[in-house]
Amino acid sequence: MAELGRRMFFTAAGALATVTAVGTHAFASGHARDARTADEYVDVQLLNITDLHGYLQAAPASNAVITGAGGKKYTVGGVAYMAAHLERLRAGRANSLFFAPGDLFSGWEFPAESLADEPTIEALNRMGMNFASAGNHEFDKSPAFLSQHMVDGISYPTVDWDNSFVDSAGQRFHGANFAYYSANMVWAKDGRTVLPPYNIEWVDAGRGRRLPVGFIHLTVLGSELMPASYQPGLRSLDQLATADRCAAELKARGVNAIVLSMHDGAVAGGDFNSGTNPSGPAYELALRCSPDIDAIVCGHWHTAFNMMVPDPNGVRRPFVEAGCHGQIINEINLRLDPATGKVIRELTTSTNHPNTRDVAPHPELAEVVKYWAGYGTRRAAVPLGKQTASFTRTRNEAGESTMGDLVADWALWAGRQPQGPMNDANLDPPTPADLAVIAIAPRLGQAIIAGDLVYDAATDGTVAFGKAWNAVGFGDPIVTATVTGQQIHDALEQQWTVPVGGGLKYAPLAVSANVRYSFDATGPAGNRVDPADVLIDGRPLDVSRSYRIAAPSYTLLNQDGYPAFTGFAQPFRHNRDFESFVAYVKERGRIEPAPLNRVTVKNGGVTGARIGEIHAPERLRSAAGVVLPRAEAAALAANRPTAEGFRVPC
Repeated sequence: MAELGRRMFFTAAGALATVTAVGTHAFASGHARDARTADEYVDVQLLNITDLHGYLQAAPASNAVITGAGGKKYTVGGVAYMAAHLERLRAGRANSLFFAPGDLFSGWEFPAESLADEPTIEALNRMGMNFASAGNHEFDKSPAFLSQHMVDGISYPTVDWDNSFVDSAGQRFHGANFAYYSANMVWAKDGRTVLPPYNIEWVDAGRGRRLPVGFIHLTVLGSELMPASYQPGLRSLDQLATADRCAAELKARGVNAIVLSMHDGAVAGGDFNSGTNPSGPAYELALRCSPDIDAIVCGHWHTAFNMMVPDPNGVRRPFVEAGCHGQIINEINLRLDPATGKVIRELTTSTNHPNTRDVAPHPELAEVVKYWAGYGTRRAAVPLGKQTASFTRTRNEAGESTMGDLVADWALWAGRQPQGPMNDANLDPPTPADLAVIAIAPRLGQAIIAGDLVYDAATDGTVAFGKAWNAVGFGDPIVTATVTGQQIHDALEQQWTVPVGGGLKYAPLAVSANVRYSFDATGPAGNRVDPADVLIDGRPLDVSRSYRIAAPSYTLLNQDGYPAFTGFAQPFRHNRDFESFVAYVKERGRIEPAPLNRVTVKNGGVTGARIGEIHAPERLRSAAGVVLPRAEAAALAANRPTAEGFRVPC
């Protein structure tokens, strides 16, 4: 028997770590099970989703089915169904807050991504999102894009082309009806936070009184160094120290109910509504962060779990993650003491609700989804320019292809562009690139080239928006950086490796049109390229001088197997590959395959000559065996596996 407030509650269940049945709560204690109808406390409902990534119509095939208790499968996804579930969950609740621990937009569904992610913001506005943490992908374009465009609705630079499209209600994009927060993303120059660190929400306590609930927000450590969200002018602070500092500040302001919303996660078994054998950075933080924090809501790892973990004082608190791509709505129910505003931890419950598609879709959100899908179809058909012939990934003897050369030429063009109007997170000026390289069959990860640009005789070679968008990129920027001639030479040598068991593998780099080089087919790996045979603008490579090189961030950050570029200096981030390649084709107007003469083979006919065997990386698959979307596969491949083999989504 335990006394809580003015009522007595009896329980035989004792403290429960978690409950595995779908639709059943995880309880902080047995008292929570017996006290769910208590009315002397202030009820606060917290609803959250995470890592939507702009998947409005449905979850991608690799994430469309989740597993619950007893191995039961649920088909999930789609914001029209989510809105219907939210409406049901909110019914009759006086204090209900809807938020997300990050990565709501900047994903891989064409209608959302190609329309500046404005469709996602409209959907979230209509579903009543109250606030959100900034995930790493919220920084995929720039801090200014997040705060000025996505939140404030400021246009740049061209309305109806780059952004500020008309929404399903016929209104010009006005930004989010909710704010973004991050306590640990700061400007590298002065340490100021990029966004507000926390927010305080006031809930109705009855009789004209209100109580505060504080929300601390964290972005995954190292976001500024991830390929998609690479931002040289940002830094991320230690998560634990930041969370504890913010909790102390909130307590000093009289806030006695505190929730941590963090864009970092963990793994905790295969049942989305329970948790077993948890591990990962968020779990370690959950065990150690301030006991003043009453619940920890996670994201980023694209996993799902619902459990209670002890704080440093041994008192249980929710530790949850709601999957990704609209799979799950997590619900945490807090009970506040009406006099102090403190959370009665023993009465806390938590549930992961599957966003099933077996309910009637919400008509308003269904219309939003339909509108933007149609808009995306029309946008995909917009002509950008003409091509005179097909660009293909078919490689000649030297490993060169017309598609590779085209993409390398685009990268050089991109690396010579001036600073954009919302590109506000660089420390160095946009010194133009001297050359560009593209990994067309990288040793690791995924190739930036997604397919061929096939000549369409029916349209006289028209290159449409969707065709260009889908041919190149997975959401990473082109970066221009200073490297030495020695680094360039070493990277060219690193195209060849000797695998375990012998042989010779070749992972060719495409080079821009102002570069020529040859390699010796009789030389061993590591000694095939003579710097004198590498010409940049007609001059031999000088290993002792510096050059400005343009390449995808993925390559410079050593995510595809050319470590020679490690240690690059004075990086300048340009636009993302999707938008940048479209802009290149549009500006050029007419693109024509170039002769395959940038790379030549020396001694190719000599006995013992070897070009090397090219092995394109296999396409990554989900646990269910479904091929992952290219961009998601690139994000996964960009991270190192844990000891258990789990790859953290980027």
